[in-house]
Amino acid sequence: MKTKKRVSITNFDYIRLKNMILEYSKRNKSNANIEDLLGEIERAQKVDSNQIKTNVVTMNSIIEIKNLDELEFKEFQLVFPNDANSEENKISILAPIATACLGYKTGDVIDWKIPSGVHQFQITSIKYQPEANGDFHL
Repeated sequence: MKTKKRVSITNFDYIRLKNMILEYSKRNKSNANIEDLLGEIERAQKVDSNQIKTNVVTMNSIIEIKNLDELEFKEFQLVFPNDANSEENKISILAPIATACLGYKTGDVIDWKIPSGVHQFQITSIKYQPEANGDFHL
């Protein structure tokens, strides 16, 4: 469960994520997080890539989050499933923590439900956002 703030995603990310979800559905791949991701992108405000604010987490962004319970920081990149690589800290958008961060802004606090309970994370910084760097094709 997350705080239901208004989130923003780029039109480009929306189209690519929607197509990915459709492909998973066609192949009957079951992933519990698909429904959560679909809900998030459908309720999100869609924005042109060149107009998304630089403090918003988009696909391929490299972000730092802080676990407010443990004061632990983690850095990772939100990527499509085929690009996921835990050794490089590239986390699939289908991972609950990645879905939870998409569209939120630096400073936002997110409630993330895990088997042991609900943890709160804060997006402390965006180290790289493709759109802010003119990389509209990522």
